[in-house]
Amino acid sequence: MMGPAHSLSGAAAWLGVGAAAAAAGHGMPWPVLLVGALISAGAALAPDLDHKAATISRAFGPLSRWLCEIVDKLSYAVYKSTRKPGDPRRNGGHRTLTHTWVWAVLIGGGCSAAAILGGRWAVLTILFAHMVLAIEGLLWRAARGSSSDVLVWLLAATSAWILAGILDKPHNGSDWLFTQPGQEYLWLGLPVVLGALVHDIGDALTVSGCPILWPIPIGRKRWYPIGPPKVMRFRAGSWVELKVLMPVFMVLGGIGCAAALNVI
Repeated sequence: MMGPAHSLSGAAAWLGVGAAAAAAGHGMPWPVLLVGALISAGAALAPDLDHKAATISRAFGPLSRWLCEIVDKLSYAVYKSTRKPGDPRRNGGHRTLTHTWVWAVLIGGGCSAAAILGGRWAVLTILFAHMVLAIEGLLWRAARGSSSDVLVWLLAATSAWILAGILDKPHNGSDWLFTQPGQEYLWLGLPVVLGALVHDIGDALTVSGCPILWPIPIGRKRWYPIGPPKVMRFRAGSWVELKVLMPVFMVLGGIGCAAALNVI
């Protein structure tokens, strides 16, 4: 799928988690619901860091382009070293390592650990990075073009600072779900994992499929492209994505938000 659909699906998924958490008796304070939706929307773009033409590869200027090259080479090296006889030969690492459940868990766990060990500045960095991606994904028409990069960064930095300040206030959610002393912001990794997995599921619906289950082998392949029957798949950017899935994500997100806030 394309960036806007990925971001919408990530936000909708977290709002759905909010609804489920409320039903289970672990309701999210509204700041957690908002921040989690934005982080998940941003994290839903992150797996494409292995592709030089993706939104994330240009979102942070030269830094993200440099990271893109490194991640692409790392992904390709892992693919070559772990492929089975049934896996095809390829020339790059796109839709390999960063499109697996292993990567999602590692990145999410890393964000949680950084939030715990790094304190406020680590939290602000995590928020800023995902705010940038969320703005690029959700407001893609306004954020398009290199001339808007500085404005996006300023908006993301301001949003991260304000939202962190709100979360820091008592009962606003810095200790949501994990309530022991020293566990503040441990939950930040959850929307990161969710966003990455939702990205992978979205890509699995497209023509190429997605090797979400790596390194679990399926038949003669370790990088088996999971997906529905081919007649049910679509091309990225097609009318199915733009006219069907994106409106569905918006509706589901709205319902999830209302349920999470006990409006319905």
